[in-house]
Amino acid sequence: MPHMWWVVAGSVVVGLVAAYLIWTAGRVERLQGRAELAARALDAHLLRRAAAAAVLAERRFGVELYAAARIALDASPDEREAAENDLTRQLRSVQLDPNDPSCAAVIAASRRLALSRQVHTDLVRDARSARSRPLVRLLRMGRGREWPRYFDIDDPTLVVPADVPAA
Repeated sequence: MPHMWWVVAGSVVVGLVAAYLIWTAGRVERLQGRAELAARALDAHLLRRAAAAAVLAERRFGVELYAAARIALDASPDEREAAENDLTRQLRSVQLDPNDPSCAAVIAASRRLALSRQVHTDLVRDARSARSRPLVRLLRMGRGREWPRYFDIDDPTLVVPADVPAA
């Protein structure tokens, strides 16, 4: 009869360890999935901003801004960060009027892009942190997916001149 308690205690410990491992594996998987979704959302916001900048360039600002927008739209994944940083520099070099619908579209797209970039960065940090824990690495819980990557670009938020009232 006294040996029965050891069996019960051992079963409880094994059950708790198994529950913890299942919970940890699920958490790693959820964070990885959320980071991938955030990367897709970030990509969509990058495309929207580049498209809005191309429309703006066709209407008002000309060749350099249009070229930067087209390069950002057509960039390969390896060239994407540099192209987006160049587009941000081009957008900052022009005087944007928030009362002009084309400018307002670019300003709004840049704000949404900044928010999307922050969400993506936070989720990538969390996923990488979860995957780098010793137990997760030992048991190779995230082996079915690539490590999430940061998207390193300058802050895309555009500053609206103080003397122009916002719409």
